[in-house]
Amino acid sequence: MSAEEPPVLQAKNLCAGYRRVPCVRDVDLDVRPGEIVVVLGPNGAGKTTTLLTLSGALPALGGEIRWRGEPTTAALHHRVRGGLGVVPEERSVISRLSVRDNLRIGPGPVERALELFPELERLLGRRAGLLSGGEQQMLSTARALAAEPAVLLADELSLGLAPKIVARLMRALREAADRGAGVLLVEQHARQALAVADRACVLRRGRVVWSGPAEEATRDIRRIEGAYLGGAAAA
Repeated sequence: MSAEEPPVLQAKNLCAGYRRVPCVRDVDLDVRPGEIVVVLGPNGAGKTTTLLTLSGALPALGGEIRWRGEPTTAALHHRVRGGLGVVPEERSVISRLSVRDNLRIGPGPVERALELFPELERLLGRRAGLLSGGEQQMLSTARALAAEPAVLLADELSLGLAPKIVARLMRALREAADRGAGVLLVEQHARQALAVADRACVLRRGRVVWSGPAEEATRDIRRIEGAYLGGAAAA
């Protein structure tokens, strides 16, 4: 990733929320090809709201979202067709369908998903609802990455998962970025995310209160955790 690369996805003075009530205000962030940007913050900080708005699942209440340099107000399905990948906080598997069929309904080839996550091959005939939480998250991530998205938005991949599975998922995101994708990762587990990220920003009460290189955040992690991540925000 080069700092000279223009952002694929960018938010300028973004305000977002529900029923015209903003809980995210004046957020500036961008994602460039080949990098992982992690958004950290306590519960209620506005992380998921920001991700939903960037994806087109929620309309922005103010500011601007730019996709490949152009302003966009497109809905989620249009952004996905244009090269956006999304792994939501709620695991997006269809429980009654097999792993194979879940992969088939994704935007990329099944074979590519299995190349990225060969662990899924032995599970192809199993109903997705019978998978463990980690296996379901691998399935969701494999399906999104198989399409080789220009930008992947991933929300709380590590939620409720064993450290070994979290490490596997983080490695997959790093590999996707190394192939040229931009990744915007929302996480509460700062240390695991920072280990694979290039840049980080911290949201608190709906505003960016810190941003900088991931290595700087890692060096200063105790202060960041104490100052920004220790308590719940009200947003």
